[in-house]
This record gives sequence, C-alpha cells and structure tokens, in this order.
Amino acid sequence: MDRVAAADAAPPLAPVLIVLHQENSTPGRVGNVLRALGHPLDIRRPRFGDALPETLDEHAGAVIFGGPMSANDPDDYVRREIDWIAVPLREQRPLLGICLGAQMLARQLGARVAPHPQGRAQIGYYPVYPTDAGRSVCPDWPDHVYHWHREGFDLPDGAELLAEGSDFPNEAFQYGHAFGLQFHPDVTYAMMYRWTTRGHARLAMPGARPRHHHFADRAVHDVVERAWLKHFMQGWLKRQPMLLAQAAE
Repeated sequence: MDRVAAADAAPPLAPVLIVLHQENSTPGRVGNVLRALGHPLDIRRPRFGDALPETLDEHAGAVIFGGPMSANDPDDYVRREIDWIAVPLREQRPLLGICLGAQMLARQLGARVAPHPQGRAQIGYYPVYPTDAGRSVCPDWPDHVYHWHREGFDLPDGAELLAEGSDFPNEAFQYGHAFGLQFHPDVTYAMMYRWTTRGHARLAMPGARPRHHHFADRAVHDVVERAWLKHFMQGWLKRQPMLLAQAAE
C-alpha cells in the first residue's frame, strides 16, 4: 500500500520566483497565498548580488515586488532586472509585478514611468475601478486597495487596462501572461505598521493619508482585498505558455 500511495502521490509543485528589493523585505500576503497553494518560494534579492535565472523552466511563475527605489534609477541592478523581465515575457510564464515591479514591467514594455505632474502621492487606501477586462480576469474587485507610491506608469502598447484610479489613472494591466498592479495586495498588518513607522516622513506628501487612516481603512477594506488576492493568484498560476500548442500547429 505504501508503494501505491507513493506512486499515486502528486509531484511537488514548482517554486515561484520571488524578487525582493530590500534586505528585510518579505513576500507578505502574496507569499502566504502561494505557500497555501502548495508552491515553495525561491526568494532572490538582485540588489544584494543574487542572480536571476536564465529561464523559468523550473518555476511556476515569478513575482517582482515593490521597493523605495525608482524604475528610472540608473543603478545597474535596476537596469538588469528590467532587462531580465524579457525572460518570462519570451517564455510566456506567469509574471506579476507589484508597485515597483509593475513599473519595471511597464519600462520593459516601452512605457513611461513618472511622478504625478502635481507631485501627489498615493500612500494609504484609495478607490480602484475595474474595467470590463479586469472583471473578466477576476470578479469581485475591492473598491479600495492599499498603495505606497509617488510614481505611476503609462499603459504599455499592446497591454489591456484592468483597473483605473484617480490621481494615477492606470492601476492594473495585463500583457499576455504578465500582470502589473500599482497597488499592494501583499501588505500584511505587520508590514503596514513597519512601513508607516519607518516611512513616516512620506505621510506628509501631498495626497498621502494620515497614519491612523491606514489602519482604520484596513479594518473596512482588507477582507475583500484578501479574498480578491487569493482568487487572482489562483487564476494567475493557471496560465501556461502556449509554446507546445504553437509547435503542434
């Protein structure tokens, strides 16, 4: 019976590549969802010397997270990371960019990343308006999502807008198997506490929400955002490259 059980056991799921930009950053709630779905996490920090793989053949997908730097920075690791995004795009592997990661994806696709023309920031909860395409990808979007940024991206050529905003009109987009989210569904309560403590000075930027609003709004909006993230990640992981189908044609 033991041999039968071993033979019938499902093979382990492939890991998801996790790209982080600070020494103590974590994949937060996204990591929690991926682990709950059975995927190990392959965590890399290119800023601190970790290499990114030449192929994603051994990975189920890749998630590029946020950070305090800009996709426009001249640092070598920023440029190399933007260039590396060509790998999952070419191989049609599931790719998710969150905040800075979405801006890096936009840059790889030739779109502009820039500060708000009036210097406004989104730090806290703000409304989001899904498009018809966004609802087809994942229904039941939250009406407010958590942000921490002062730059936004133009919609890349060939991409489909999934959600709109106010000060920053492009909140989410899809390009093949790649998705960019300007907001932060990955943020846990502990992360929010840490960000609003260490980054307290940024709360004085035009448009930013006062610190106590972050936690009060989380009590209202977090349940829906958490449920949406789980549904979104499940659909994202199901996307597979079309290479085999194309070869059979």
